[in-house]
Amino acid sequence: MVGQRGHDTVLGTAGASGAGAGPVTAEPGAVRGAAPQPPPARPRRPRPWALRAPRRMASQVLLVQLVIAVGVTALATGLFLAPLSDQLDDQATHRALAVAQAMASDEDLAGDLLRAEPVRGNPVQRSAERVRRATGAEYVVVLDRQGVRYSHTDPALIGRRVSTDPSRALAGHEVREIDVGTLGRSARGKTPLRDADGRVIGAVSAGIRYESVRDRLTGAVPEVAGYAMGALGVGVLGALAFSRVVYRRTRGLTFSDIAALLDEREAMLHSIREGVLALDGQGRVRLVNDEAQRLLGLGRPRAGEPDGIGRPVAALLGPGRLTSVLTGEVAGTDLLAVRGGRVLVVNRMPTEDGGAVATLRDRTELEALGRELDATRALLDALRAQDHEHANRLHTLLGLLELGLYEEAVDFVTETVGSHRATAEQIAESVGDPLLAALLVGKATVAAERGVALRLAPGSRLLGRLVAPHDLVTVLGNLVDNALEAVGAPGPSVPAGGEDRLVEVGLRARGRTAELTVRDTGAGVPPTQRELVFADGFSTKESAPGRGGRGLGLALVKRHAQRYGGTVSVAGAEGGGAVFTVVLPEALAAPEGAASDPHEEEGR
Repeated sequence: MVGQRGHDTVLGTAGASGAGAGPVTAEPGAVRGAAPQPPPARPRRPRPWALRAPRRMASQVLLVQLVIAVGVTALATGLFLAPLSDQLDDQATHRALAVAQAMASDEDLAGDLLRAEPVRGNPVQRSAERVRRATGAEYVVVLDRQGVRYSHTDPALIGRRVSTDPSRALAGHEVREIDVGTLGRSARGKTPLRDADGRVIGAVSAGIRYESVRDRLTGAVPEVAGYAMGALGVGVLGALAFSRVVYRRTRGLTFSDIAALLDEREAMLHSIREGVLALDGQGRVRLVNDEAQRLLGLGRPRAGEPDGIGRPVAALLGPGRLTSVLTGEVAGTDLLAVRGGRVLVVNRMPTEDGGAVATLRDRTELEALGRELDATRALLDALRAQDHEHANRLHTLLGLLELGLYEEAVDFVTETVGSHRATAEQIAESVGDPLLAALLVGKATVAAERGVALRLAPGSRLLGRLVAPHDLVTVLGNLVDNALEAVGAPGPSVPAGGEDRLVEVGLRARGRTAELTVRDTGAGVPPTQRELVFADGFSTKESAPGRGGRGLGLALVKRHAQRYGGTVSVAGAEGGGAVFTVVLPEALAAPEGAASDPHEEEGR
């Protein structure tokens, strides 16, 4: 019992040590007997004295430039001082050898060496000391073939053997070296000493104190360091100036900020449903997003790069209003242009570097809806006018019936109904496509309410099946609308009312080619404007309220004609007005079950 209680006490103490006083509660999922988990580590607070790497791009560039400048300066200084030390050593050994050679060239020295004894005050000692004092050498030693000194700066060493090996000099060779002798480290020069017969009888060794060489090197270091610090200062100033330029150009952003901006820009440009086109100062394309490629018909990206990058916009799109708007030749906001059958709204914003950013919006469907709205309004006006006219006719018919004039009433009804039916039947007999026939019937009704006569030209006949009826409806509808507006606007040759207000439509087939002509008795088109009327945005009339602009109808006609490989032209009509002619090759489908005959449906 005592041992058991003691064991429980130990367990309780161990359990309480981690949780304080009180019972120990096991956490859910904990394994009994497992070691307690350490508490989560607290996040370290940044130390105020700890060095932090700069985040801004300009600061990082400055730091890199400073490191490079310091490193280059230190390397250049080291490369300059390293050969300087060797050059000073070489100069010192050459000087020492020159002193030794000058001493050995004394004519009396060889005889004095052979006659004298290696003791103090001998003639060789006196000559060597005279040369040493004259040249400033540390020592001048003359020795015989056994290496015994006959002279030395320290007279106590005269008569003793030299401390370094003289064998090379005694063998007839000149020696230059840095070595350590009895006087310490020195730059030495040794030369053989010869008698009158040229035999080597000894050697002369001269030395220059190495501390003098080191002093020269040490004296050159401050000057070299001054030049190095000057160069380093110039480098630091240049780095600071460049860093300020980088700071202004990058607007104080970090590398991560720039990378994030690039990622966000790419995501934004390729996700928005507006075309974005960026040009540089020379008018070259430097950015185009997916929507702009689609609207401009540039094709899909190839090799990871969109088509047209780096090319001038004039060479990429060709001459036209769209190019003039993008290059800034035509200024304004929400400018309209046509590209490949699309009506585009273009806005251009210049940039600081002389380039520009242009946005493109597709307005084709909106323009089509606007035209449909105009047609609907015209139809409503026509129906409202017909309602009044119908009421007048009913009142007339009622009066004839009340007066008992039954035959006159029958003739009146027959005449009223027959005129409209005759026009519809004439169009249906000459035009085989129902959409095109319905367009002409509707336009005839609108023209009649405007006081304009719309009729088919004599010999008009287009009975073949059309390849794309909607294209011909667009072409003919725009031409008729343009003619109705021209006739409806009073001018020099347009009377305010009467039978002279006429629009005549001609339809002919030549093989598979459709030829459309629309003649009006309006003011006509001046010869100087007959090419401009087909340009995007060109119009001689003011914009109607609620509409984005004019000058698109004839531009669309030209685009459709070019798509078919055809032509569109305008000329003056006889008696005044204008004649628009559109030729559309391959507009008619080939007859089924037979080869197409080029003259199969030639107009009669």
